[in-house]
Amino acid sequence: MTNQEIEIRHLQHRMTGIEIGQISEEAYFDAMSDRVRGPHRHDHYFCFLLEGGSMGGSIDFQDVDINQPALLLSCPGQVHDFRHAEKVTGWAAAFDAKYIDQSARVVIENSLANIAIILLNDADKEWFVRIFQLLSAAVNEEKPAQFRQQLIQSLLNSLFYSVVNIFQYQENERIQAVSSRSVDIVKNFNLLVKANFHSLKKPADYAAQMNITVSYLNDTVKSITGFSSTWLIKQEVLREAQRLLFYTTKSVKEIAFQLGFEDHKYFIRLFSKTIGTSPASFRKTRGAGKQKHASAALKA
Repeated sequence: MTNQEIEIRHLQHRMTGIEIGQISEEAYFDAMSDRVRGPHRHDHYFCFLLEGGSMGGSIDFQDVDINQPALLLSCPGQVHDFRHAEKVTGWAAAFDAKYIDQSARVVIENSLANIAIILLNDADKEWFVRIFQLLSAAVNEEKPAQFRQQLIQSLLNSLFYSVVNIFQYQENERIQAVSSRSVDIVKNFNLLVKANFHSLKKPADYAAQMNITVSYLNDTVKSITGFSSTWLIKQEVLREAQRLLFYTTKSVKEIAFQLGFEDHKYFIRLFSKTIGTSPASFRKTRGAGKQKHASAALKA
């Protein structure tokens, strides 16, 4: 079997560090083509402003349905696949993480939510439309300008700061009854799990890195998320397993070893017990669904 990694898409315009485009209902699929459709990862941020209509798909196997008006921010590395859209109007921008204020990036990347979707009121929507328009004008300016790159970077950070402010406010509303210390612990734990799940599989491994006891970690994670730390670690591992099974042609054994399992049979048992089907059956079932979707798209 030939290995095939999950496709990673890169920015095409490296000079400016941003790609931006307006989306209309009629030209949606033509305008965005592979930038939105089809399962893939980005090595950059992707921001989508939905002014009108609706669209849906999945991000890391979590179903996502976006209704107007809303804004989606996808972080580097997430696998997303938007499969349907209806009467879509809005804007989309892809931009390099290095141009964004690190402190603002940390707010998003360390949040309790795996997916950054923010709901917008009319005033918010109008503001984001305007900033996208300004960004588009700056990116597509043909006349040479001494501070063009600085202008683009400033506008990008204005966009990102506003996303962070609204997202943080909405998240704070959800966790206002929880102590800030507990939230910080869970955020740090989530960050460590995402970075180390290939090699660290036990809560004790993470508790040691965080200089807290295992019981304190378990109790805190359980109180905030409703799930045990063991369950969350397992979910991160199996989420990556599903990505690799669905989006690559690596064998089950190869995937098990890539995920840090010395015994691939144990990986198969764990996957089957947790997901409810074997890795091979998951790949076959999901693959059939993908082929069906592709056929339907061709007929459309």
